[in-house]
Amino acid sequence: MSDATREEECVIALDVGGTGMKGALFDQGMRPLDTTHRPTPRADGPPAVLDAMVDTLLALNRMAVGRGLWVRHAGVVVPGIVDDELQRAVWSANIGWRDLPLAALLEERSGLPVTLGHDVRAGGAAECALGAARGARNVLFVAIGTGIAAALVCDGEPIRAGGYAGELGHVVVESGGEACACGGSGCLETVASAAAVAAAYAARTGRSVAGAADVAALTAQGDPAARAVWARAVTGLADALATATALLAPELVVLGGGLAEADRLLLDPVRAGLEARLTFHRRPRIVRAELGDRAGCLGAGLAAWQAAHRTGAPAR
Repeated sequence: MSDATREEECVIALDVGGTGMKGALFDQGMRPLDTTHRPTPRADGPPAVLDAMVDTLLALNRMAVGRGLWVRHAGVVVPGIVDDELQRAVWSANIGWRDLPLAALLEERSGLPVTLGHDVRAGGAAECALGAARGARNVLFVAIGTGIAAALVCDGEPIRAGGYAGELGHVVVESGGEACACGGSGCLETVASAAAVAAAYAARTGRSVAGAADVAALTAQGDPAARAVWARAVTGLADALATATALLAPELVVLGGGLAEADRLLLDPVRAGLEARLTFHRRPRIVRAELGDRAGCLGAGLAAWQAAHRTGAPAR
């Protein structure tokens, strides 16, 4: 294949979240050639979300055709439990589907070859390839947003376990604590997710806040209630990371998602808390993610290129 032909190729990437979808066309250098953002109609149920995903893939394909590009493959990442090997969306509390052959449905309805993956594992792969974890072989990537999930890389290999690995948000950090949406209680998500931080501040003060960023700002200003809520979240994170460190011995912990936007206000006390909990263990460096909310889409693009190179011929 000539260099000229290579330049005419691209992949589609689609990162589906509970509130919005981020789509992009990427060339082989992972440069975005075009992008789109659309709402996720989860309130209308799983069939409506599937329709919106198909429409977005088709719109991105039209963008590619308009640029004279060949789409080699499409990478789609979603939240919940995703079985990469079977290419099925096993379960998602955000969207509501269960045991759905999602890749096959998207391929049938869009006419595009599709690889399905998990949004946080995709974000972790992107941080390892392009971001804060470049060159590291043992990495724990933690996305702290509305929920909390992790991507695990050990000796250079991702750990998937049928899609069930990485559920750090459901490690219990407060025995007998608050009820969690998963059906348990005292999970890390009930303490340290962005949603939990905002809700805890409102419960303590009777004053609602727009989100965890407001609590972070109030913490920095010395607000006593905000500082108590923030300290509880940090304690929970340090406890969960100590457990993960004992089991996985990461050399690097990458914190991403909305809560990590607080930067040193979060990272410094989490570093200190983790250090205080470790004895003989390997001490991981704790750093902030570099790719922000682009990580999932970039990871979907990387997966699409990997699939394209495995399968060979481009799609027209």
